[in-house]
Amino acid sequence: MPNFFIVGAPKAGTTSLYHYLDQHPDIYMSPVKEPNYFAEEIRPENFKELRGGTESDLRALREYLAGSMAEKRFGGVITEWGDYLKLFRDVKKETAIGEASVCYLWSKTAAQNIHARIPNAKIIMVLRDPVDRAFSQYLQSLTGGRTRDSFRSYVETCLSQRNGQLGEFRFCLEFGEYSDGIQRYLDLFPRENIHIVFYEDYQKQQSQVLAATFRFLGVDPAFTPDTRERQLRPRVPRSLALGYVLKKWGLWRYVAQISPSPIRSFLHRLAVRPRKDLAVGSRERELLLSYYQNDIRNLERLLDRDLTAWLR
Repeated sequence: MPNFFIVGAPKAGTTSLYHYLDQHPDIYMSPVKEPNYFAEEIRPENFKELRGGTESDLRALREYLAGSMAEKRFGGVITEWGDYLKLFRDVKKETAIGEASVCYLWSKTAAQNIHARIPNAKIIMVLRDPVDRAFSQYLQSLTGGRTRDSFRSYVETCLSQRNGQLGEFRFCLEFGEYSDGIQRYLDLFPRENIHIVFYEDYQKQQSQVLAATFRFLGVDPAFTPDTRERQLRPRVPRSLALGYVLKKWGLWRYVAQISPSPIRSFLHRLAVRPRKDLAVGSRERELLLSYYQNDIRNLERLLDRDLTAWLR
């Protein structure tokens, strides 16, 4: 069984961390990133917008679990304990065995469910300025063709659906509310079993943060993973409406596949906004800060850390 969990937060560097930990010879990571087993809220029947593809997704997941699982799979809701244990059947001599379901910090059920099965588990959290985190999730939605709204419209939709059904617009805000989720883990697990990383530290001092994480997991902290490859880079079209249509109908990927490499590079520069042009506007930041301010203050008291930088 796993003995550690990366529980969140989404869009805070957890995918990169998953891949870096997976390179360590003494660490085994679940081949399915985000199996979501311990979060009772993350079940196919709770997501109306996804129901159309649920059966095919479940069939593909069952086939994957029955196979070699040689290639990593991003996501797949696992609901049966027997299926969950299959994720760890190939553990050999690794001493740190983990998975990364980044909804576990948000979930009201995951901490209790993990503790009931694995009370001595180690918990890793990566926290990011919640406004920047929400903007990063918005960029991911643009990249995936799931929205064509401006960030302002996207945020306003999120604010109007705070108590609505589970889905992207509700998650975008709630995933950045950290204090209640952290408290749930602190109430159940010893403080020494909880390792909290701040995304801003992770960006500035990556090697030191990784070494500290390796030490927390009880593996060789001197190991140096290959960190050159960036994970989940945003590719935001210059025209949101055109990009949305191209991605919705699969034409974006088709054009990329049939274009020769030099032309593909030219088309990419022509169609995609430079990363430096992607930033949160002052009005949107002010709007979201009013939403997150109380939670940030609660987090400061909970962790005894100055988070003034998040409130600017």
